[in-house]
Order: sequence, then C-alpha cells, then structure tokens
Amino acid sequence: MVDHGSWMTLLGLGVIIGGVILRMNILFVVVASSLITPLLAGKTPYEAVAMLGHYATSARYISVMWTILPLIGLLEWAGLTDAARGLVSRLSLKTPGHVLRGYFILRQISAALGLTSLGGQVQMVRSLIAPMAEEAGRHITNGTLTKEERERLRAAAAATDNVAGFFGEDIFLAVASILLMQAVLEANNVQVLPWQLSVWAIPSAVMALAVSWLCFRKIDRSLRR
Repeated sequence: MVDHGSWMTLLGLGVIIGGVILRMNILFVVVASSLITPLLAGKTPYEAVAMLGHYATSARYISVMWTILPLIGLLEWAGLTDAARGLVSRLSLKTPGHVLRGYFILRQISAALGLTSLGGQVQMVRSLIAPMAEEAGRHITNGTLTKEERERLRAAAAATDNVAGFFGEDIFLAVASILLMQAVLEANNVQVLPWQLSVWAIPSAVMALAVSWLCFRKIDRSLRR
C-alpha cells in the first residue's frame, strides 16, 4: 500500500525547483525546503528546526569553506578584479572565447589530476575568470558591452567551471563519484574496477570540451555582431 505521507515529503524538491524557476534567493529557497520537508512528514515546527540544527552541527566541517570568503573579499577590495582585467591585455586574450577555453582546459586537467580545489565559483570564477571574460568582451565590442551581454559572459564563466570540473574529476581514480559508481554497479552484479570507469570517463570529458568549444565560438560570434 502506498504511503501518501512519504510522497508528500517530495514536495520539498518542488519548492527548490519552483524557487529556481522564479529566480528567488537560493539561500532562502534551500532553507524553506529544509523546513517544509519535515513539516510535511508530520514533524512539529520545533522538531523541524531542531533537525535542521542537528544536521548543520553534525556536518559543520562543510562550513569550513566559508572561512575563505573574507579573504576573497579582501583580495577583491585590494584590486584582484582589476588585476585580472589587466591580465587579459598582457596575455593577448582577444575574445571571451579565448579566456573560457583556456580556463576550461586548465580546470579539466587539474580536476583529472585530483586537484579539484584549484577551481571554484567563489575563488576563481567571480574573482578572476568572469572579469577577464568581460574585459575581453569589451575589446571585441569596442567598449560597448551591454548589461545583458555581461550577464551572459558571467553565466558562461560559471558554466565553464561546472562542466570542466564535473567531467574532469571522473578521470581521477580515487574521486568519490568513481567509488560511488563502482558500488552501485557491484550492487547490481556488474563487476568493474575503478580504473576502468576512469578510462571510460575520458571520452565524455573530450566531448564536453568539444561542445563547450563550439559554445565559446558562438559567444564570440554573437558579440562581434
């Protein structure tokens, strides 16, 4: 017999999907979903808040990453973003595609070697890659880059980091995703070794690079027009 209460808890996912579609503050959406889900499971408001606090404190090592935010803010205040824009001219990066292609390859290779922490939205994209892409965009449009075009370049920089990191890290033998896939396959009587999964991740990484390369060319053509 179907437990309708258990299905109700899945509405928490609907809150996240709806919040993203409506472009609401993502922090507010995640917290709201975290509270709504236990309420739909029959918990009291007090129990829902207590559960949220319990899991936040039991996994508090995850919040260590937030300690780098003041450092990033201090570096930006000291001129990190301006230095990134100046780097575009010194390296002769004439288009945003040049910037994004170079970062994609660097990010993918470093992730394939297990160095996933070398990239990231906060420490790399917001501080360096997005400003460099915008500066290259100003060059290609003779300084007439619109607000919409700036937002597109920022989104492309963020996507570059995500895609390169996602497909690159699976090439690394000891990454958690490889071990998870091996465990799932073994649970379904499919015997594979981690190195076999890593090898077969290479074609996917190459295809991701090829598709992204075409997207970068499309961005450059759009800005030239």
